[in-house]
Amino acid sequence: MLIVETIGRIRRERFVKGKGIKEIARDLKLSRNTVRKVLRSDTTSFEYERAVQPQPKLGPWRDELNALLLGNEGKVARERLTLIRIFETLRGLGYDGSYDAVRRYAKVWRRERGATTAQAYVPLSFAPGEAYQFDWSHEIVLINGATVTVKVAHVRLCHSRMLFVRAYPRETQEMVFDAHDRAFAFFKGTCTRGIYDNMKTAVDTIFVGKERLYNRRFQQMCGHYLIEPVACTPASGWEKGQVENQVGLVRERFFTPRLRFKTYEELNAWLLDQCIAYAKAHRHPEERERTIWQAFEAERPSLVPYAGRFDGFHAVLASVSKTCLVRFDNNKYSVTASAIGRPVEIRAYADRIELRQDGRPVGEHARCFGRDQTLFNPWHYVPVLARKPGALRNGAPFKDWVLPASLARVWRKLAAMDDGDRQMVEILTSVLSDGLVAVEAACAEALSQGVHSAAVILNILARRREPTTPITIMTPEALKLKYAPTADCARYDSLRRVV
Repeated sequence: MLIVETIGRIRRERFVKGKGIKEIARDLKLSRNTVRKVLRSDTTSFEYERAVQPQPKLGPWRDELNALLLGNEGKVARERLTLIRIFETLRGLGYDGSYDAVRRYAKVWRRERGATTAQAYVPLSFAPGEAYQFDWSHEIVLINGATVTVKVAHVRLCHSRMLFVRAYPRETQEMVFDAHDRAFAFFKGTCTRGIYDNMKTAVDTIFVGKERLYNRRFQQMCGHYLIEPVACTPASGWEKGQVENQVGLVRERFFTPRLRFKTYEELNAWLLDQCIAYAKAHRHPEERERTIWQAFEAERPSLVPYAGRFDGFHAVLASVSKTCLVRFDNNKYSVTASAIGRPVEIRAYADRIELRQDGRPVGEHARCFGRDQTLFNPWHYVPVLARKPGALRNGAPFKDWVLPASLARVWRKLAAMDDGDRQMVEILTSVLSDGLVAVEAACAEALSQGVHSAAVILNILARRREPTTPITIMTPEALKLKYAPTADCARYDSLRRVV
């Protein structure tokens, strides 16, 4: 096959130096027909492509090989066979040809299949404040030294391309609500439409076309923020391509190399800073004269004003055990002793757990995302101590209980007395009626006087509850009466006689 250097030299020898075909053929050791072919074609390169590839051994096995290649293409990436494995499978069926023939055939098969399955798309354009896109991704980080797979919520404004990301331990509905609220608070507004995939926390039922039955709580959130939700066609990620691309961008730029933080709060604060820095440093893909941040600032007046925080919780009912505990998400949380005997409503937020019974709060805890852990509030068990004061010494809720300094000092002094537990329970019970601040002040006053018994502390509290003596007001001299009034009932009798 002629190389381009030889072709270029033939053309120069003929058209620059004026040599004849016979002379050029002799100097370059080529045939005269080859020289004539180059000069007549007026091309600078020759390539040979075989029109028909002979397949003397593979030919009878093409149908089996096509079936193997097609079946392998339909598998997920991690389960696909390598081409050498496909060759071994074909050989096990009776094929006695070479691997090279299979490799060449598979290359042509993939090229032809790619040409038939390739799809074209129409670029989309959005007006300011028209729509945003939402999606989740899973990233691996180190939280407090432990490797954790975090769920990252992605929100992207379609017009300005402004991004917002936040990491959570779960992908549950309350996390969806919290991510929306924090994103809209950051944007200082929201769009009129929200584009989602068919996530279970939003969509209950998928009908034909774009019709969806949305979750009731999700509809409440959309109604609060004045959003019209739009769900994509299943397995059609290009319908929210902006946020799909954002997932890859954030993974490459923010989560590589692997991040290390002590808490989720530190991680999310860092992610928010990275979103702002990226928006200020990169140009808008369509409006190249300004950055993403500048486009976002211009879009802000078109956003629907931020409506305030949505009370985004996931509610479930739970029974209360005799140890004042309710179970939720593989963990236990304490409630007040008065809640025993009737179910309570658990309101799960992204960062806390609220427990209510008949509309009144009976407990609140920071949310725990571990397993088989118990979160106590010792004050929930103080009413129980009135009947079982001995439980104060070994009760699980009271281990490592951090009390105010004066109250803790009184507890240490009473621990050495025979009835110290009973006296301490009396003091703790008074907190429910007088308040922790008043009881601590009473303990401090008693300690300053060198005493620490419950009777003295309760007496101090009782004296402080008594109303103060009213102040005596001195009557000015000008207002004093010169003659004291006297009671004369005879005047009423005279009125009766007149009538």
